[in-house]
Amino acid sequence: MVAIDRTMQKLVDRNEGTVSREIFCNQDVYDQEMQRVFLRSWLFVGHESQVPKPGDFVLSRMGEEAVIVTRDKQNRVHVLLNSCRHRGNKLCLHDRGKSKSFTCSFHGWSYDSTGALVALPYHDGGYSEMAKEKWGLASARVETFEGSIWATWDKTAPSFVDYLGGSELYLRTQLLGTDGSEDGAEVLGGLVKWRLGCNWKVPCPDVDRSHGWMTHKSLSDAFGVGPTGFPVRRGEGGGQRAYAGSPRTYCVAFPEGHTMGVTIPSDDDPNWGDAGVWADKPVIREYLREKYEIRKRRLGTMASLSVGPAIFPNEGWLGRVIRIMHPQGPLSTEIWTYFFVDRDAPQEVKDALSFYYERWYGPGGMTQQDDMENWYNLTIASKGPMARTLDLNYQMRLSEPPIHGPSRFGLPGLFTPLYSDENHRRFYQRWAEFMEAKDWDELSVRESAK
Repeated sequence: MVAIDRTMQKLVDRNEGTVSREIFCNQDVYDQEMQRVFLRSWLFVGHESQVPKPGDFVLSRMGEEAVIVTRDKQNRVHVLLNSCRHRGNKLCLHDRGKSKSFTCSFHGWSYDSTGALVALPYHDGGYSEMAKEKWGLASARVETFEGSIWATWDKTAPSFVDYLGGSELYLRTQLLGTDGSEDGAEVLGGLVKWRLGCNWKVPCPDVDRSHGWMTHKSLSDAFGVGPTGFPVRRGEGGGQRAYAGSPRTYCVAFPEGHTMGVTIPSDDDPNWGDAGVWADKPVIREYLREKYEIRKRRLGTMASLSVGPAIFPNEGWLGRVIRIMHPQGPLSTEIWTYFFVDRDAPQEVKDALSFYYERWYGPGGMTQQDDMENWYNLTIASKGPMARTLDLNYQMRLSEPPIHGPSRFGLPGLFTPLYSDENHRRFYQRWAEFMEAKDWDELSVRESAK
């Protein structure tokens, strides 16, 4: 192991635009971030559509911790550590289901959907002196936001909305129905999960607009379209030209570490239903066209279908797809993908969207395979003792100050051009602040982006 002899703020130097490779490989750094990042942050653990009725449960994760997301008899959502208080055994063994209680397969200790210890063998004898109320499952703080469920172990953390720091406008928009209706979205079926040999931060923040022209070049050359189904631009002589993006498209970041891409809408923006992937599916094409036109009337400047913020530390959006990077050691990540559809969409539309999501964004997807290969290869090429002495470069547009979104666009956030490393600099700066701060008092943000 290579010793760490620099502060976190030097491992991440925002002024110079450099990041040490140690933060992706070093076991000591990893152990510290499990304590200082994942125990303190608000983490995405699921959606209310996964536990719609009392007794429903679904398994999730908070960092390396396995948790049970449940709904109790009073219709309240709980997030419980999936570890029996007796000997620490994994308590719930099913990914999802319905149950009034959870019984450990080792010695039979049983807990209800609130996490309270309700039954155990020999209580009247061997456990007659034990106070059962002190031995319930560890329970996280829980808040729901437009159907999404978030949890934190830190009792002193700010509320979830305060934690979002102004990005809640974008998050709320992404969780609405395609037509902008409230409570309109649901998780489609189960989750897609896979493991990859890279650090959890490698795919973060989940907004990198400058890689596609190279990483996904073979895809666009073969099909002539990108993941959205819209044609790829061609240069003179028929060669592919790097898509520079709309001049109205920006990277947006918040001092709290949340990042995204945002397009300022225009009347001539293409309708999602007009994408080439729906050319042979008229029912879906017409459904999306109709919904998107309603969305534009309802939401105006927030009508884009791709403004979902990557919430620090490990949640990201790809269109209507949430991707969570769960750490599994310094050189391993378990990626969980949630596909969202309209709750009231016809089954034909849901089935087609399911196929579309997996074709592009699943572990065997056309674009996801490209990304995974890069993430793995850069890990292999960076973990050696010589490579770890060389910092990584995040200097694109380093000298350009961000645009204050509220005064320029009437939207929250700090805006930079589409091709910029500012989102990454903000993310890693916030990571370093979490790693150095002793508590939430030291994590207070001084710069406003609201």
